[in-house]
Amino acid sequence: CLTLERLTGAHQGIALFDINNPATKNALSKQLIDDMREAINEANNDNDIRVIIVRSKIPGVFCAGADLKQRLKMTNQEVENFVISLRDTFDQLYQVPVPTIACIDGPALGGGLELAISCDLRVASKSSIFGLPETSLAIIPGAGGTQKLTRVISTGLAKELIYTGRRLSAEESLQYGLLNYVEENYEKAYNKSIELSEAILKKGPIAIRQAKQAVNASLETDLKTGLNRERELYARVIDTEDRIEGLKAFVEKRKPTYKGN
Repeated sequence: CLTLERLTGAHQGIALFDINNPATKNALSKQLIDDMREAINEANNDNDIRVIIVRSKIPGVFCAGADLKQRLKMTNQEVENFVISLRDTFDQLYQVPVPTIACIDGPALGGGLELAISCDLRVASKSSIFGLPETSLAIIPGAGGTQKLTRVISTGLAKELIYTGRRLSAEESLQYGLLNYVEENYEKAYNKSIELSEAILKKGPIAIRQAKQAVNASLETDLKTGLNRERELYARVIDTEDRIEGLKAFVEKRKPTYKGN
């Protein structure tokens, strides 16, 4: 259902989380979540991975949310356990130390949108659709949607989407800040994700990791605590060879060569 692929050559440092289950339109099954957790653990233990792109291998299909056929066969306890596992897995994705980019083409509904907003950046094709339709099924978003969506768009709009099940087009999602970029089609959305990844790869890898932690902290703490966290994370980059390399490259008017130390 989901595999991890490391790109090579000019794109070395980029990893792909490829979702590929055409039969269920990439619905969030137990197998998919197990595969995702395994891929996250593998990426977390590989310092050569510096950016992750989460995408579907199926054009026109990102993730339509929960596997409702599988869900119907579960007991109440099994449903609760699965949603807990799903929420924890998406939180693990959110906490991955390197930048993550959701490359979206097609519906990103329910858990599919929760997957997308667990990534740092989002690029979509213009035919993509976004929404949290859970209240239509007499439940609520349970894999982080009620908490993370308000960290991406306004609280009022998040409430509207959850209360009404309203779906947003890609252009609307861009306007509201849910997306970073909208591209013409699947291929161009992927190419834009690669372009963003290449820009990140040119920066100091230690700095990028600390920057991600600092920005995430700003969403979870008061200003004073956040500033203290920024100070702690800045201290981690001071005693690095990369910092000196950056200064030397600037003075010598050349591109820096960062090694992550």
